[in-house]
Amino acid sequence: MKIAFIGDIVGRPGRVMIEQHLKKLRAEYEIDFVIANYENASHGFGLTSKNADELFKTGIDVMTGGNHTFDKREIFALFDSYEILRPHNYPDIVPGTGMKVYDVNGEKLAVLNVMGHYGMPYVDNAFRCADDAVTKLHEENITNIFVDIHAEATSEKRGMMMLLEGRVSAICGTHTHVSSDDLQIANGTGYLSDIGLTGCRDNVIGMDKKTPLDAFFTGIKGHFDIPKNCKKILQMVIYDIKNGKCEDAFKVKVFDDNTKIVTKGWIEK
Repeated sequence: MKIAFIGDIVGRPGRVMIEQHLKKLRAEYEIDFVIANYENASHGFGLTSKNADELFKTGIDVMTGGNHTFDKREIFALFDSYEILRPHNYPDIVPGTGMKVYDVNGEKLAVLNVMGHYGMPYVDNAFRCADDAVTKLHEENITNIFVDIHAEATSEKRGMMMLLEGRVSAICGTHTHVSSDDLQIANGTGYLSDIGLTGCRDNVIGMDKKTPLDAFFTGIKGHFDIPKNCKKILQMVIYDIKNGKCEDAFKVKVFDDNTKIVTKGWIEK
């Protein structure tokens, strides 16, 4: 099966890029299942029902979350009506779930969403949670497993790779909005530290530059805003999975002038 992952979708510019390009990309690369991170989809913070409906109509199958999952309280009702996950290591009393299993062309695919610790809300241990979840999936003979690790620190993301290498099909990091250049396949596990944002690319992490620059000069934080006009990008990683193992991985970057750059992952021997 071929699965694709997009993240983080930042505001209207990100949603516009998804609407304009996803269906064409899905057909071009014969993608069977699309996962996307929604936590910045509604003006940069959380997700509204209106935007959830808009995004699922573009061809996304399931969406993962992160530290902004609960910024908009209507998310509580969305867990029951859309295929939306929140980080699995939130305590069990928190609404929603961070792991689901889907049928993709007669095969089972598990999607697991976990959140790191550095600079993040208080949650259960990400590594113990992921380890337990993957062990349980294997006991149920489910080996096609994708993991979105939403974390600030690349060390935590890389640590998750060391923990799950050879046990899951793919791991991809989100949250920093800045793409990394380490797409690889090791022991059948595709890995990328951070896929980078889908949205505005000519500013600071998809947001208007004024507020972050003011904060850098003064130390006083302000409210981030998304520019109404900007240069945009869509970033997607595609994994070709067979019998639980990633056999091929490549990243696609689409710019708003229709320029497209494809980068293949390397295979560790």
